[in-house]
Amino acid sequence: MRELPAAARCYVIAVIACAGVLLTTAREVDWGVYAVLATLFLVCDAMSARLWVKSARVSMSYAATLAAVVLLGPDGAALVGLCALASPQRVSAVKRLFNAAQFTLCGWVTGVVFHWLQPSYGEVPFARLIWPFALALLLFVVVNLLLVAGVLLLAQAATVRELLRDAGPLSAGCLGFGCFGLLIAGGWETLNVAAPVLVLLPLFTATWAMAQVAEQKAAQEATLAVLCQAVETKDLYTRGHSERVSRGSVMIAEDLGITGARLEAIRFAGMLHDVGKLGVSTRVLQKDGRPTDLEFAEIQLHPMRGLEIVGQIGFLEEALGGILHHHEKLDGSGYPLGLVGSEIPEFARIIGVADTFDAITSTRSYRRASTVEAGAAELRRCSGTEFDPRVVDAFLRALETKGWQPPADPPPPMPLAAPVPTELLRDHDDPAPHDP
Repeated sequence: MRELPAAARCYVIAVIACAGVLLTTAREVDWGVYAVLATLFLVCDAMSARLWVKSARVSMSYAATLAAVVLLGPDGAALVGLCALASPQRVSAVKRLFNAAQFTLCGWVTGVVFHWLQPSYGEVPFARLIWPFALALLLFVVVNLLLVAGVLLLAQAATVRELLRDAGPLSAGCLGFGCFGLLIAGGWETLNVAAPVLVLLPLFTATWAMAQVAEQKAAQEATLAVLCQAVETKDLYTRGHSERVSRGSVMIAEDLGITGARLEAIRFAGMLHDVGKLGVSTRVLQKDGRPTDLEFAEIQLHPMRGLEIVGQIGFLEEALGGILHHHEKLDGSGYPLGLVGSEIPEFARIIGVADTFDAITSTRSYRRASTVEAGAAELRRCSGTEFDPRVVDAFLRALETKGWQPPADPPPPMPLAAPVPTELLRDHDDPAPHDP
């Protein structure tokens, strides 16, 4: 608790206190039904599902809590939520208390709404439960996400933009697991204790499927990271460059309102924008000094070679345009095709700004890094001629709010094997004026 800012500590204490007050007013519940649902809650909580949102998991205990909303009412649902205190997940005591409190509050609020919409459960056809339950489920998810978002914002562990970006996938997982609660409640009248047991199999299947999606995305990330590493082993002076360009591209995209799959695609495009260097001669990439016209012509082919390397990776989609055209300039002076203005894909215009800024603020074998302020000034100078003004403005706004961590000076390069003379490694993507 002490590591939390004062505002976050007060918030956590307030949520826990509110839950405690609710629990002291709880009336009698059917303890037999409660025991079954409480057991189901703990079993499900041990099988939380990995999501494709970084560091995020969704507990299947949503199903037990939502079943309690229907079968036990607000007081019973609050008591089932309290079972989070005994969660098998390894979390700190403060987080355990907060999780139990927010589950308790969500269960109680949702139970009140559901029984206001449908007060006579057991005396109506199952079909009439669906819409009241759907509204109650939506409310449960919204309250849950708001309570969690509150502590993350006050603890400065996330920004509003990041929370909004992740809200969609998180909500989908919560809504999906919550729907199983209706199946448990609907089957209780005829199957009794067997209802939650029968629901467990599809519930676990859903968890397994979500885990497979998360693992697939992790494998994709690993594949892209290997490609980036392969490029950067050719040049110590560009080590970390792909990751920084990717981060800068995401900063711009978020400021421009790009979300979801497109935001993921721009991140991939930033990571892989220089993958075509794998097809450029090492001797040319490691040359100490300006390349000749012939050598520069070879370098200018690296966007097209990048497309050849990753063009068949289906999940990249729009990212491919960013990889191919990230050296195009607004005035048509870029390469490989000399596109002009709006002919340049949006992803390419975004990556071009992030790429140039990182090049200016990075050390090369032939010059020291410029300051962040100098890099920003250069982007302003070339805005409207080489770079899209809208993209430049977005990057500068993001730079003010999120900052930029320039790379550390690279270690001295290893000497190249004879007969090539010992040289400092360097990047010759665009030798004038920005050396990205």
